Amino acid sequence: MNKEDFIYLTNNLYRLTLLFPKKEPLRYKMRELADEILANSVLAISEDSRKQKNLFLELEKEFEVLNSFFEIAKEQNWVSPVNVLAIQGEYDNLREEFLKLNFVRKNEISKDDSSLGDFSVQPLAQRQQKILEILKEKGKIQVWELKQIFPEVTKRTLRRDFEKMLSQGLIERLGERNGTFYQIKISKS
Repeated sequence: MNKEDFIYLTNNLYRLTLLFPKKEPLRYKMRELADEILANSVLAISEDSRKQKNLFLELEKEFEVLNSFFEIAKEQNWVSPVNVLAIQGEYDNLREEFLKLNFVRKNEISKDDSSLGDFSVQPLAQRQQKILEILKEKGKIQVWELKQIFPEVTKRTLRRDFEKMLSQGLIERLGERNGTFYQIKISKS
């Protein structure tokens, strides 16, 4: 992985989106996201280990969103799904490379600096910390209630926050569909 690879991939995405309708917002959102991935990728390779951790977290989010955009683009039939799949596959390969690099960096950091502890559980964002505090106060909560507390944050982003905390075993989900609540995970001893 080097800077030229990222530039090449970004150029490919720009070429692909040239075929989208001119005023289509997805065209520009995908380009903007590709630019962010390019910038953060180059920084992640060159930064020291402590800054890399934050860049890797940001890149993971960006790759997830871009992958969703690719799925939407495939359904629109503006371009051949094969062309979309090709570039999507290249971004998936890049994401895998970063996951491997991130894993290696985590191990290097934990060996070099025991004060940093184990990074197998990623640190929570400030908003996620606030969500945990709210859960401790209220007991359980639904996404729409959090949307009122964080009006600038989309429901999808709040659901992603919950998914991250679920995967780390911090909270649990109760119910389904419109009856879904989240609460602090009760450990069974």
